Amino acid sequence: MNTQFVPTKRTRLKRLSKRASYERKIIYQILDEAFICHVGFLCDGQPVVIPTAYGRADDVLYIHGSVSSRMFRALADGIPVCVTVTLVDGLVLARSAFHHSMNYRSIVVFGKAYVVRGAMEKAKALRLFSEHVIPGRWAEVRHPNEGELKKNLVLRMPLIEASAKIRRGPPIDDQADYASSVWAGELPIRLAIGAPINDPRLPQHLKAPAYIRNYKIQSRGTKLF
Repeated sequence: MNTQFVPTKRTRLKRLSKRASYERKIIYQILDEAFICHVGFLCDGQPVVIPTAYGRADDVLYIHGSVSSRMFRALADGIPVCVTVTLVDGLVLARSAFHHSMNYRSIVVFGKAYVVRGAMEKAKALRLFSEHVIPGRWAEVRHPNEGELKKNLVLRMPLIEASAKIRRGPPIDDQADYASSVWAGELPIRLAIGAPINDPRLPQHLKAPAYIRNYKIQSRGTKLF
């Protein structure tokens, strides 16, 4: 397998191209760390963007939805889609308003998404969504019954065209502004995990399991089969 995605007309960055990455490892790390993607497509000739859950299994992206969703009905036949994911790592405060920015990691994926029709692959994709967000949870909870499986729609999107755009580091000001007395620098942003809060109807003897108490945001690839 190639370690890089081959840049295409759609994925090659034109503006600030030095921030581009086509490294498969970096793109997969961003996908594995985030929880929500945005799926863009055309529906009845109009552009639509929908946020939804997803999970990655090797070189395939699985996208979660409902059978009643307009988006997923439109995508049933494998029409072109664009999927984006963004992680904000900090605010970058420059000496001038023009050069204020953010530190971020983002990816864009182009391709076609197809409805998963096989019951086994669909059930395993639902497990993938769960394990993507909270590893260990699927082993404890009740699994979807037949009726619940029918209400869920899963899309399968091979990862073929993808690129990342990443900004790190301090502000970049105009040379004349470095003499300014205005504070400049970075304000890091991190996703913080709080203490678990029990459901009011939870029996008193039940305590949060270790995978909840010790939960951490991490990059994690998952194998579907």
